[in-house]
Amino acid sequence: MPSVESEKTKVLNKFEKFKAEKDGLDVKDELEHFARIGWEAVDKTDLEHRLKWLGIFYRPVTPGKFMLRMRTPNGILTSQQLRVLAEIVQRYGTDGSADITTRQNIQLRGIRLEDIPDIFQQLHSANMTSMQSGMDNVRNITGSPVAGIDGDELIDTRQLVQQVQDMITNKGEGNYAFTNLPRKFNIAIEGGRDNSVHAEINDIAFVPAYKDGQLGFNVLVGGFFSAKRCAAAVPLNVWVTPNEDVVKLSRAILTVYRDKGLRANRQKSRLMWLIDELGIEKFRQLVEEELGTTLSAAAEKDEIDWEKRDRIGVYKQKQPGLNYVGLHIPVGRLQAEDMFDLSRLAEVYGSGEVRLTVEQNAIVPNIPDENLELFLAEPLLQKFAIAPQVLERALVSCTGAQFCNFALVETKSRALALAKELDAELQMSHPVRIHWTGCPNSCGQPQVADIGLMGTKVRKDGKTVEGVDLYMGGKVGKDARLGTCVQKGIPCEDLLPVLRNILIKDFGAKVK
Repeated sequence: MPSVESEKTKVLNKFEKFKAEKDGLDVKDELEHFARIGWEAVDKTDLEHRLKWLGIFYRPVTPGKFMLRMRTPNGILTSQQLRVLAEIVQRYGTDGSADITTRQNIQLRGIRLEDIPDIFQQLHSANMTSMQSGMDNVRNITGSPVAGIDGDELIDTRQLVQQVQDMITNKGEGNYAFTNLPRKFNIAIEGGRDNSVHAEINDIAFVPAYKDGQLGFNVLVGGFFSAKRCAAAVPLNVWVTPNEDVVKLSRAILTVYRDKGLRANRQKSRLMWLIDELGIEKFRQLVEEELGTTLSAAAEKDEIDWEKRDRIGVYKQKQPGLNYVGLHIPVGRLQAEDMFDLSRLAEVYGSGEVRLTVEQNAIVPNIPDENLELFLAEPLLQKFAIAPQVLERALVSCTGAQFCNFALVETKSRALALAKELDAELQMSHPVRIHWTGCPNSCGQPQVADIGLMGTKVRKDGKTVEGVDLYMGGKVGKDARLGTCVQKGIPCEDLLPVLRNILIKDFGAKVK
């Protein structure tokens, strides 16, 4: 196997070449110019790649209409912030919408490049940013969606997640220290016992653990999905206290990855490939050298010992007299009207806060007991239910071919239609998590699902049609593990009976 040094001296791939020519963050100073000349006149590399450093995504399937990916640390928005986002997508009419992502984040659709300078001013005024949310940057940092309000939580992750984001992005202004990683990078900080952040699929994951009677975090590294390979995170054999050590260690790991990571082949550039190359002990040694200190060995066990909870429904908070309500947002899709309404509900009945989950749902916290009945009677809860059908409840989907040029199949509408049909046919005693992703990039995370469906093209009756590869065996919560592909090339039009049989045979469903 070649050394790290020999790997890095190979011919640069095209992405490394254009990053060497001009940092992606540099286009921040050209937005006014781009807005004036129009998207068709923008340099191709700036348009298709560097704008992603600012969270602006050109979409060939919707020419002239861009996607804007926010940063929503720990999935938390104020009602005012949500209203600002609603106003942004509202101006684009039927083209404007928003999606909750599997990283507790929100993406806006239908955006025009000529409006970006004005939009960025609105975001700045509302203390929001989209900086460094795409390409070879650290993506949205996830934490427990009920941080600070869950009576069973161990560590409130909100401040730590914000501190790590501020370090990476220079408080949302952009930070050249971390704009040229070998590939994208995911960080999660779990504060509860049920692994709400899917620690195993993150490049760095902090999970609660007691050591010598003190509560802190064990650290996992290297988890990722890609078209080439999927790998679960492995222990770094490190324990840190729940304070600035989390920020320092994150910075050190990122620095080692930035400086030592493999860059010749983008399919082999995620952190785990470097860990494989060096070995976990050598990697840990480099991190300690970067920190200038010896790290404490991991606690013997972590505190992830509960099954995963989806947080849909009504729950008592640790604050007496207050409740949080989890709303099911079908496949994470929001229209402007929904966003305005959700913002209003949070303001009128709660404390003016909305939280997002990695299951693409929303939580309204801090609802007093006396407001709860009126809240639950709101018309929006007919659409965003607190007791949805079993299969709809646990459904997750990526963007799909409607808006994403990487997707090989349409996912969201098909996922919802199939779930509704199966819910109508079958009786099930417990939710079955079905995840859809349109391509091998796995944004819909089929490998963590009970049933995962990955878009592909298949041949049927001499024609090429949309199809899926079937994954099974994924588990979340305690003892989390990744599923594997068990059947390839199922035409989407033949999928209903396949799923029906699996649900009956493997998950105890019964025909109504």
